[in-house]
Amino acid sequence: MDAHGSFFADPKSWVAMCTVVFVGLAGKKIWSSLTDMLDARTNEVKAELDEASRLRQEAEAMLRDAQAQRDAALAEAEKLLAGAHAEAQRVAAAAQQEAEASAKRRARMALDRISAAEKAAMDEVRLAAADAATAAAQQVIRETLSQAADAQLVDQAIGQLPAALRAA
Repeated sequence: MDAHGSFFADPKSWVAMCTVVFVGLAGKKIWSSLTDMLDARTNEVKAELDEASRLRQEAEAMLRDAQAQRDAALAEAEKLLAGAHAEAQRVAAAAQQEAEASAKRRARMALDRISAAEKAAMDEVRLAAADAATAAAQQVIRETLSQAADAQLVDQAIGQLPAALRAA
């Protein structure tokens, strides 16, 4: 071709101009579609994060409720144990009075019977208190604790086991 030829006579010039016009028209449309798609995805992610935050707050509220109910159950169990201990003391005092009265009549035989009855009463009271506390705790735990909270309580109890064994 002629080096001095017209710009518009060269096919490469037309291809270049068409490419620039195409990129100008289609590029704007493609860019708009890409930004719309990214904005939609951003909104989806924000909605998911908001939902996750709301669910976390609900879970934390449920955990606080479960802990409050567990604390109430523990307080009730301690109250039951204290009542059982008072009852055991009352039973022991009654048995002691009976033992003193019986000791005058049949000293050795009465003492053996009283100690056996006292031990049985103490065991029965302990078993009854333990059964009541266990049943109450089971019901509260069954109704209030999630599987994750249950696993956390088991892990906590296992962690406290060495200290409890040392204290015993």
